[in-house]
Amino acid sequence: MTKPGLFRILLALPVLALLACSADEGAPAAQAGTGKAVAGIADAPLGSGFDFYVLALSWSPSYCLVEGERANQQQCAEDRDLGFVVHGLWPQYESGFPEFCPSRDPDRVPSQLGRNYLDIVPTMGLIGHQWRKHGSCSGLSQQDYFKALRAARNRITVPDAFALEQLPARIDAFEAENAFIAANPGMKRDGISVQCQRGLLREVRICMTPSLEYRSCGEIDRNGCKIRNLNLPEPD
Repeated sequence: MTKPGLFRILLALPVLALLACSADEGAPAAQAGTGKAVAGIADAPLGSGFDFYVLALSWSPSYCLVEGERANQQQCAEDRDLGFVVHGLWPQYESGFPEFCPSRDPDRVPSQLGRNYLDIVPTMGLIGHQWRKHGSCSGLSQQDYFKALRAARNRITVPDAFALEQLPARIDAFEAENAFIAANPGMKRDGISVQCQRGLLREVRICMTPSLEYRSCGEIDRNGCKIRNLNLPEPD
């Protein structure tokens, strides 16, 4: 090789190194962005001993109206203005479900743990009940069950139709399901159901795999409410 040719190669090496460095720096940034988008699912503790979860989101104003004086006064207090709250994250079989399973953890949920979830589950009483009846069947510890519960709730975008400034309102059960499906890409048509009572939309139930991916669940879907023109009350 001639000296001029060798000189041109030596001059090009720093440029090539700079380009390679820039490409390397760009790749981790893209991967980090992707990882961040799914971190809540990937980091969620993985339960076992069941087929799938139902995430039950209760419309709090309907609960307060139906239960009346029997309703939890902390949940239904005038200053809370709650919309959807987490009723529970329920392990399910393809047919039926387990409940009140033996667990190494105590029945009582310590307040220092439970109070971390009062922003999505409205009372300590409900937190304790959900652990005893459902969380104990998840194959998880108390701490990990509630981590999974929060990760499941964080997956869900509540549609604009349920914004408090839109209330009171009326909505068909089918329209409510459509709104959730549109707001949450990947949600299955036969993986969500609406529960109603006394002409009120009472609850939305969403099926998820143990790793919190959306999935179908024929039994849950078939048992859903199909009523049109449901009332969607506002908080008192």
